[in-house]
Amino acid sequence: MKLKIYKSYILKSYLFYLSILSLIFFMLICFLNILEEIVFLEKYNISISYPVLLTFLNSPSILFEIFPFIFLISSRMFFINLYEKEELNLLKAMGIDNLSLINLITLITFGFGIFITIFFYTFSSNLKHNYLSIKNKFTNDNKYLAAINDNGLWIKDEFEDNIYIINADEFKNNKIKKITINQLDKNFNLKSIIISDEADIEKNEWKLKKVEIYFDDGKKETFDKLIINTNFNREKLNNIFSNLTSLNIIQLINLSDDYKKLGLSSIEINSHLYKLFLFPIFISIMACIGSIIMLSFNYKKSKFFNLSVGIIFSVIIYYINYFFNLLGITEKTSVILSISAPLIVLILFCSLFLVKVNDK
Repeated sequence: MKLKIYKSYILKSYLFYLSILSLIFFMLICFLNILEEIVFLEKYNISISYPVLLTFLNSPSILFEIFPFIFLISSRMFFINLYEKEELNLLKAMGIDNLSLINLITLITFGFGIFITIFFYTFSSNLKHNYLSIKNKFTNDNKYLAAINDNGLWIKDEFEDNIYIINADEFKNNKIKKITINQLDKNFNLKSIIISDEADIEKNEWKLKKVEIYFDDGKKETFDKLIINTNFNREKLNNIFSNLTSLNIIQLINLSDDYKKLGLSSIEINSHLYKLFLFPIFISIMACIGSIIMLSFNYKKSKFFNLSVGIIFSVIIYYINYFFNLLGITEKTSVILSISAPLIVLILFCSLFLVKVNDK
């Protein structure tokens, strides 16, 4: 009975530090973000409510990115509290040794990780989508748009006095195929419909082949070749990615499938998906590392020292992740290996120190 009570106490205590640190970091993110939004919107004569709204919509997605480090620091603060209250020896007397305690914290974190991935990430990605939609209204980003869905590649482009709405069924190498181009004037009146079998888009001057043009007065013209000027080329289209943090897991999976159908690289999307799938494991390892570091160092060190050590390890882990992620995106190694390799390194680190920590 007492054992259950202490396990409940451990859960509540760990949750307390996790909540406090999450709130502190969220407030810090909001403070920095609202300053950025005020600077961005200062040239527009709008209410202060807009920066506040944009901050609220954007901050949760930033918080999600730093959750692993919040869990690492939370586990350290939890053990500092146990030591200061001299409860570690009491827990050992109850049959909860250091290893059991770390396993319990890791298991609790894994459960939180599943919840965060399924629910919090979906919530934050929806807010991020609304954030981008509102912010685009204050920029010219909506003049040049590109997207991919089940109906192929879609482009909205404005060049000189023309607005182009372009649809293509295929996009491979430097060519798009089965193209329909709706040419509009500045008032969005249809001027013509251009249909082409294929276009070379290596440069901004698109070279269309086997072209049929249907004008608004009913006339039709055909050309073997035709050149139109756009703001898009192969390189720009190859780098078209929606802000991935604004898409939930289902949308990411569908987007990856659409990219594959068009012959586009889906490496960055798959990399983001694998990170999400492995997120519960990653934050569990971070909490485990935080616990191991705390139990390995002298407890009598100041809280500032212990917090500093946690931050240093967080930075090191961040750059390890960044390095392997870069290898995956640049196709120097497989995406799965680039995501799993840092986890394997961290798991080996935990395994090496767990036995030693249990003897303390």
